[in-house]
Amino acid sequence: MPPVPLLKPQEVIKAFEKYGWEVARQRGSHLILTKAGHIATLSVPKHREVARGTLRSLIERAGLSVEEFTDALK
Repeated sequence: MPPVPLLKPQEVIKAFEKYGWEVARQRGSHLILTKAGHIATLSVPKHREVARGTLRSLIERAGLSVEEFTDALK
């Protein structure tokens, strides 16, 4: 399993936006992303950095692999 990078919340959101996810709303310090036709929502914490375990969980909920996600960062 490839390592998950340590990223800022805005970098994470930009990568998910490349796969069709959109920021729907903000609740406290978390940004909620939705995607048409996808039942899950993604809650990205707006902290200094997104923890690796949290990011791995978000990637899985989005139905992506770590490789696909890191490709979107380029």
